[in-house]
Parts: sequence; structure tokens; C-alpha cells
Amino acid sequence: MTGRPFQLVDVFPDDPAAGGAMTGNPLAVVFDADGLSTEEMQRIARWLNLSETTFLVAPTDPAADYHVRIFTLDRELPFAGHPTLGTCHAWLRRGGRPKTPGRVMQQCGVGLVQVNQGAEVLSFAAPPLIRSGPVDAELMATLLDVLQVPPEAVLEAVWAANGPGWIMVRMESAAAVLALDPKRTCNRPLDLGVVGFHPPGSPVAYEVRALFTAEAGSLREDPVTGSLNASVAQCLLAAGRVTAPYVAAQGTVIGRRGRVFIDQDPTGQVWVGGRTVTMFEGVTV
Repeated sequence: MTGRPFQLVDVFPDDPAAGGAMTGNPLAVVFDADGLSTEEMQRIARWLNLSETTFLVAPTDPAADYHVRIFTLDRELPFAGHPTLGTCHAWLRRGGRPKTPGRVMQQCGVGLVQVNQGAEVLSFAAPPLIRSGPVDAELMATLLDVLQVPPEAVLEAVWAANGPGWIMVRMESAAAVLALDPKRTCNRPLDLGVVGFHPPGSPVAYEVRALFTAEAGSLREDPVTGSLNASVAQCLLAAGRVTAPYVAAQGTVIGRRGRVFIDQDPTGQVWVGGRTVTMFEGVTV
């Protein structure tokens, strides 16, 4: 690790001008990582103990501006949202210049992901869902048990997988989502997003909570989750339950104020944006 630059980036925070610094999801970005093995990257990610750590390596696709590898505490991911925006921000801050001004092409496990540079936020193109449709009865029983709610509390439960195997559970309101007291453990791998709408006219459209199984079956809550917000937006927009552009909120229960900016272009492509701020940077010793 000697001599490798790194940055710690806050991704999806509320407006820093309104006291929103460090209200998003932290990300560690390690540069010049070509000499690290997969095992070393995983060990570093586990030691840092953040939800994700990314490592920049040389791209192998000529269309890519950079190549990123994304690690959670226990595995490598083919794609994740907050690491995409945070890595792009760190790459640009360190002097990276995209081949096409205003458009950064990221290479990762799912291939190329486009990131657009806006005046206030970076936005990535939501990748297509690789699994959709209702969950089966056995999985529904697990979800109800984990969330500790009766069946009538869930309006729908559908697959919304876009790399991570997200399941979207929609409840009757944001208040119902915020009131959830889920179990602390789960005996099976689970990537669960729970969604409920705020009243019309609210500054944010809906509340999101992301729950996932981690080490030893513990159930953890992620502060702000780009990949989940991407798939939730695709599901809700396709069903006509919301219209873009809008803002989603996440992290409220665990003391964060994550804000995710959703838009949709004329082709139907969903874009997921967020603020990004480098909080710390340095060189490994």
C-alpha cells in the first residue's frame, strides 16, 4: 500500500451550505491500485469498515476513462451507485479529464457506466434491471419476518436487481418506513430496500431504507444507496407512481440526510445523481 493516494468522499449528502456536510455515505477511494491483489483489496476494505471501498486500476476498455473495482466488507461488487459517483468525483478532483467533456465513462464489473457532470451533482445512468417481478411466497414470509410487520403492511414486494440483488418492498407511507424496527439478524443473504411516499408537496418524494445481511448474518442499514435508488426509480417510474425529476431521501433513521436526485431523459434512461464532497485525502504509509 505504500505511497498510494487516497480520498474519503461523502456521497449523496444534503446541501453542504445548509449544514449538510458528512450527512451522506462515506467512500474510500484508493488510486494506483494495479499492484494490489484481490485479496489485498478485500483486506483493506474490511479494515476500513466502510460500506464500500473502491480501487482505481488501469482501464482495459479503450472507451473507458478509468476502471474501478468495488468492494464491500466481504465481497467484490460488479456495480454500486455511491461508489460510482464518489470514485468519479475523486478521479476528477485528482485531475482526471474525460475523453468527452462533461461525460465520464467508468469501467466496472457490469461494463461501461456513463456519469454526467452537472452544475451541482454527478449523475450515473441507471443500469438495466437483471431481475424483476414479484417475490415468491417463501421469500415474502422471510421479508415479513425480518421487517416484523403483518402482510397487510406491504403493498408490493418485487425484485429490483441491477447487480446487487435488491428487493423493493413498498409500504403505505414514509412514516411507516421510518417506524420500522427490523430484526438485527437474517439467516439468508438479503439486499432489501423499503420505500414509502411522503405527502404530496413535500421537498422529497419518498423515503428509502436499505437493509442488507453482512458478516455472521447481521442485518445492517446502509446510509445512502445509489444502486437501490436506481432500481427503485426504474420500478416506480415504469409503474407511473412518480414522475421525474424528483428527490428521494435516505438515512434518516440512522442520523443521515441523504438526498438522491432522480431524472429521466426523453429516451427513458433513468439518471441517479448526488452531491459529492472530498472530506479527507492523503497518501498511504
